Amino acid sequence: MSDLKRSRVFWCDLIGFQIDYERPEEKFAYLVLGKAHIMLEQQITGGRYWVTGDLEHPRGRGINFQIEVKSVDEILKRFQSTNASIYMAVEEKWYRDNDREHGNLQFLVQDPDGYLLRLFEDLGERVAK
Repeated sequence: MSDLKRSRVFWCDLIGFQIDYERPEEKFAYLVLGKAHIMLEQQITGGRYWVTGDLEHPRGRGINFQIEVKSVDEILKRFQSTNASIYMAVEEKWYRDNDREHGNLQFLVQDPDGYLLRLFEDLGERVAK
């Protein structure tokens, strides 16, 4: 992360993650929401850090993180109340898995560093069409 404080506001205040623990001296926070666990660490120089190459915005190009949430609507309302940007509007999407389909109510946002997040609410299963 380029700014841990800004990222914590995004991940906790907008999405709803809770801080499980943090190490301020390392600019590190461990966040939890349901079964999703996220580690945030502000990019620092020197010492031990996990940087595999140059970091340019938007980060994480070509990947999206799918995070299951209890209610897409609650999170969407928080984003709308702050005029935060939505990358892809809410949609109902069914994904085929052999003879079954798994339903998601989902939308996409980018975190402050540009990582793409797909937040979804489980709509259950049905027989594939």
